[in-house]
Amino acid sequence: MTAAARATIPQKIESCSLWPERFGSEQWAVYRGVMAEAFRVGIPFAVGGGLAAMTYAGLWRNTKDIDLYVRPSDRERMARLLLDAGLRDYYEKLAYDRNWIFRTYNADTIVDLMWGMANERAWVDDGWLQGPIAEADGLEFRLLPPEEALWSKLYVLQHDRSDWPDTFNLLNGVGPQLDWNHLIQRTGKDARLLAGLLCVYAWLAPDGARELPEWLWSEFGISEPEEPGGEDVTRQRARLLDSRPWFSGAGHALEPLVKRSEASECSSEQ
Repeated sequence: MTAAARATIPQKIESCSLWPERFGSEQWAVYRGVMAEAFRVGIPFAVGGGLAAMTYAGLWRNTKDIDLYVRPSDRERMARLLLDAGLRDYYEKLAYDRNWIFRTYNADTIVDLMWGMANERAWVDDGWLQGPIAEADGLEFRLLPPEEALWSKLYVLQHDRSDWPDTFNLLNGVGPQLDWNHLIQRTGKDARLLAGLLCVYAWLAPDGARELPEWLWSEFGISEPEEPGGEDVTRQRARLLDSRPWFSGAGHALEPLVKRSEASECSSEQ
């Protein structure tokens, strides 16, 4: 059984309750304070980026930033909120494109405010803000829907940075549970890019790919995934792309995002 079949999206979302423990106390205080204030003043937002992707993947990777998505109409209010919270514009350290993002920082903690894709292919609409509700430290907030989380990372394939590893982990985590019709509609004229991702994933993790809806392969004109080859095959192929541990489907030694109570229960049952 692959990672995709082990937990539902609601079960994976429960792991967000561990964020206060996994972040440093000062880092989490900044994140929580910003989100709580946004709720107080009525600015809808969703947490995306690596945090959302890794939550859906069932893994943990603590970056030094949190990505908050808002509608373009709310970007000015949210930017002011961040500055009023004591964060500083990252532009003073390193210039960046202000057309789609407003970057702020406090020491080593970064809060990125986004209202669109970096390539300006799409702008945040209400659908981006209707993801599942997570809870941490008594605060409820929404994650970016998994379909929009994957869509937003689909275009990040640069010579010095690629988000495709995140998309492969996301597919391996919740691929069978995605609303594929919605995702295909979102990608629109760029559906071939999504087809390319699926084609590589089918090669990388045949076992996981075979759990995706069967109609996807004919929809995109892709050969159906080969017969299951087990974790060894996936591990060998994952290593061809990066010798470092990076893919959950290969059983790599990444820190699983599992509640301590659940881990204790598993240990007592063995």
